[in-house]
Amino acid sequence: MKVTPTVLPEVLVLEPRVFGDERGFFMESYNQRAFNEAVGQEITFVQDNHSRSARGVLRGLHYQLPPHPQGKLVRVTSGRVFDVAVDLRRHSPRFGQWVGEDISAENSRQVWIPPGFAHGFLVLSEYADFLYKTTDYYSARDEAAVRWDDPTLAIAWPRLPTPPILSPKDSAAPAFAQARCFD
Repeated sequence: MKVTPTVLPEVLVLEPRVFGDERGFFMESYNQRAFNEAVGQEITFVQDNHSRSARGVLRGLHYQLPPHPQGKLVRVTSGRVFDVAVDLRRHSPRFGQWVGEDISAENSRQVWIPPGFAHGFLVLSEYADFLYKTTDYYSARDEAAVRWDDPTLAIAWPRLPTPPILSPKDSAAPAFAQARCFD
């Protein structure tokens, strides 16, 4: 597995080895030992999630606060997305900075987003199947969001011919200045 730190060094791009031939391909999509070595600590995942979204759907920017913060290992099994992580740790020298990665079924990339970061993605293909493992269970009481288009964050989302399709929750997310962050 190839491991590449991003401009936010805790957020990692993981690229499994893919073995392909005329029959198709094989890859080890997850290996606990290799993953722990890649992130430099022992991580336990407790929940797997799968969403399917149409072109132009933007989900995020979501996160969970203590006592149930979530780390996420994300990947796309069909389609293509622009995946974003935002550092929401007030003590971090990169507080408020973001990183975006193009992940797809074709490139087999995965992104590790540790607790303390908001996460979101924009679907660039006709549809995308998005899978992610989480380090804590979903907790409605601890969930939070920040606006995807906040001018302070200035995320350079790819341009689509139409505005992104948002859930009511994401449309009502607070600005970065009002967001609950990690202390």
